Amino acid sequence: MDELLKETVKIVVDAQYPEMSYDGRKQIENILIHKEVEKGEIMLQAGQIGHSLIFVGKGMLRQFYYKNGKDVTEHFSYEGSVVICIESIFKQEPTKLMIEALEPSIVYLLPYEQLMDLTKKSWEVNMLYRKMLEYSLILSQIKADSWRFETAKERYLRLMDKQPEIIKRAPLSCIASYLLMTPETLSRVRADIV
Repeated sequence: MDELLKETVKIVVDAQYPEMSYDGRKQIENILIHKEVEKGEIMLQAGQIGHSLIFVGKGMLRQFYYKNGKDVTEHFSYEGSVVICIESIFKQEPTKLMIEALEPSIVYLLPYEQLMDLTKKSWEVNMLYRKMLEYSLILSQIKADSWRFETAKERYLRLMDKQPEIIKRAPLSCIASYLLMTPETLSRVRADIV
């Protein structure tokens, strides 16, 4: 059995629903699909329909979109994170978001239809799914509030505190767009902090 798969499921489940049983975890492990992704590879294109949740075993991914010809990073995911294009998966409609590997990565695809079948059979899998969705919604709200109420410096300091891996590993241009600032503003903020 793939040790990285087991470790990834452990990290994801422990973060969302730590009391999940061994059997519940095995049910998730059994439907995950191993995929190796090259740096720069686009896993989901705008206009495609999302069919899987993605567990990141190794590496870093980002969700992004284009607005007025500019690349805007929506979300970063790395080891132990889950990537979900919620609207596309729920509605089975084409997404506007794209998913790109920022590093060579190993991911595990959790097919949405198989997950839904499991949620009908297993209360624990249903609970894990609910917890993952709740967490995703909370992250979206925190990010929206940050954009609305925090200064550029406050947004950067929050990222440094809550997700230092992004600061260490993601390209500065992606970090700047994620924080809704220009690369020049990000440089000034970083210089001001040091």
